[in-house]
This record gives sequence, structure tokens and C-alpha cells, in this order.
Amino acid sequence: MAKSIVHTELFEFDSELRKAYPILCGVDEAGRGPLAGDVYAAAVILGEGVTIEGLNDSKKLSEKKREELYDIIIDKADAYCVATATVEEIDTLNILQATMLAMKRAVDGLGVKPDHALIDGNKIPPIECGAEYVIKGDARSASIAAASVLAKVSRDRYMKKIAEEYPQYAFEQHKGYGTKIHYERLREHGISDVHRRTFLKKLINDES
Repeated sequence: MAKSIVHTELFEFDSELRKAYPILCGVDEAGRGPLAGDVYAAAVILGEGVTIEGLNDSKKLSEKKREELYDIIIDKADAYCVATATVEEIDTLNILQATMLAMKRAVDGLGVKPDHALIDGNKIPPIECGAEYVIKGDARSASIAAASVLAKVSRDRYMKKIAEEYPQYAFEQHKGYGTKIHYERLREHGISDVHRRTFLKKLINDES
């Protein structure tokens, strides 16, 4: 079996920043785009010298590999937290503000206050430490990549659990994204409690 690769450039990116910010935190989200379910965020602090074989942007990893990395990240992290914003908060605030809220909750829940946070994307949530955003950060920073894995795995597990409660929507297949089968099931069964109504205005208007 081929040995996993350590993507050293991800760890070097963080290591350089730790010269100024010894306690460095990576933050990422999962589930901004789906039509259903909570949005998830994770915050991860990795210590200097820690490496994790195979760690990469979660979107570049298989589901099996993400599941394997999940336990390794939790074991090796100095601190981590996974947090959410609910469907109700998404519909009330909008998805961007709900995502920022989930990220803030993840950082606040760390138990260790970071010196600095690296936020994937191009927006910074209202957190109590210094922060900068890193566009495509999950492909550039090890701590953001680790956060992306924790957020993605946690959300996928949550959607599989929701699928057991709402089997008619096949959430285990599409994780709430707007796939053909998801729209077919929505037209057949209507909108459930776990759907984001603000994402389905056209469907709601078509039915009214």
C-alpha cells in the first residue's frame, strides 16, 4: 500500500506565521451551499512540529480518507472545536452571517485562546483574537485544512443521522445539496423542518 504523503508546504505556511503568533488557529466551514441542514464550522490549533500524513483540503480527499484523518487530527491537535448555526439561524440571519456565527462559536469553544486565527475564504467572523482571511486556505494552511476535515466529516455524519429521520429525501446520498434527486424528492414530499426555506423561495412560490 502506498505511503501517505505529508504536504509539507501546508505545515511550512503555518510554521512561518507561528514566529509571530505561537498559538495559531485554523478555521473553516462546511455546508454553506446545501438546501438543508445546519452549517458547520471547526477551529483547530496544531502545535509547532506536528505533521499529519495525507492532510489536505477536505474537498480533495475521499470520504474514507477524511474519516481516517478526523481521529488523527483530534488526537494531534492542541485544541479543537466543532460548532454549528441552525437552519433557523440561517433563515433568520442569512447564510453568510450564520456561517460567521458558527465560526465564532468554534473559536470561542476552543478552551485555548489563540494568538491569531486563519479564516478560510474572504471574510472574518467577529472573534476576540487577531485574524486574517486566507483565500483557498484549506489548500494552503495545515490548520485550516485540519479544520476543513473536522467540519466536513461532522456535517456529513449529521446529515446521515438526519437521513434516518427523513428517509424520503435521501440526505445520505446528497448531504442536502441541490442535486437532481433532492429536487425530485422535494417536489414529491414538500419542504421539511430541516430545509432552508430561504434557499427554496422559487420552489415555495411555484407551489403557492
